[in-house]
Amino acid sequence: MTTPPTFTGVVPPTVTPLTPDGAVDVPSLERLVERQLAAGVDGVFALGSSGETVFLTDEARDKVLEVTIKTVGGQVPVLAGCIEPTTPRVRARVAAAETLGADAVVVTAPFYAIVGPHEVERHLRAVGASTALPLFAYDLPQCVHTKLSVGLLTRLAAEGVLAGVKDSSGDDVAFRQLALAVREQAPAADFSLLTGHEVVVDAMMLAGASGSVPGLANVDPDGYVRLHRACVGGDWKAARNEQDRLTRLFRIVDAADPATTAGATRGVGAFKTALALLGVIESNSVSLPMRPLDEDETDRVRLGLAEAGLL
Repeated sequence: MTTPPTFTGVVPPTVTPLTPDGAVDVPSLERLVERQLAAGVDGVFALGSSGETVFLTDEARDKVLEVTIKTVGGQVPVLAGCIEPTTPRVRARVAAAETLGADAVVVTAPFYAIVGPHEVERHLRAVGASTALPLFAYDLPQCVHTKLSVGLLTRLAAEGVLAGVKDSSGDDVAFRQLALAVREQAPAADFSLLTGHEVVVDAMMLAGASGSVPGLANVDPDGYVRLHRACVGGDWKAARNEQDRLTRLFRIVDAADPATTAGATRGVGAFKTALALLGVIESNSVSLPMRPLDEDETDRVRLGLAEAGLL
């Protein structure tokens, strides 16, 4: 018999609001998290890619996690990103997450150093052995240059090393194969499959996802909650309509000028600009070397919000 996973539903990867001088904007972060809770999200993922975790100092990371956990107040689980290039550094961040009261931790494969599948497996096993918290593997090959294999994830699921996967690989074939493999080889595992692919959440839910971790849910958490509930309820027509609306809204990531902007600035910059326009956060400031969106780009984000019915 398949065991329902513990971590399901909509788990926004919260952005980290910053002041223009780069400090964590605590009141804005509190408003952001409170807005997500009011929308009915099922969890919060702090210090992920959307949260600019690799740009932040340890002091800033601790502040983000402390404020997030305090604001959530136990209403939903808080997943903490512990994203570092090596195992000892990840373990240190996991220890900090434990101390601050996180409910689960999320780690990538090692990066910077060249690693193969054996090192990746040792890394995940070592981190898992160092904590009693549920451990999620973060599949993010475009940033860490390692794709987590279906075989490895299924094996670690069956052994109870991993509590789930946060999939941002964009490899929907592998995601479908993983969902099938877990059902076949680890049916009793308490294992969550969370997709980070904002524009195909409905398809991934149909394929067997437990929920989603969409960066765009910072901007429209209500929409992703409606989408998830439609999927769970089997109303695939409503799910498709909501997904189509969110897919149009996702075009705000194209607001930034591609001649001067690439990578994280396009996504995080657009999300923060949208949140500033909505009055949720004070500023669209981002971490160096990224840049905030300018006035013309902000106008394009404003148009996208209006077309989505958010303004």
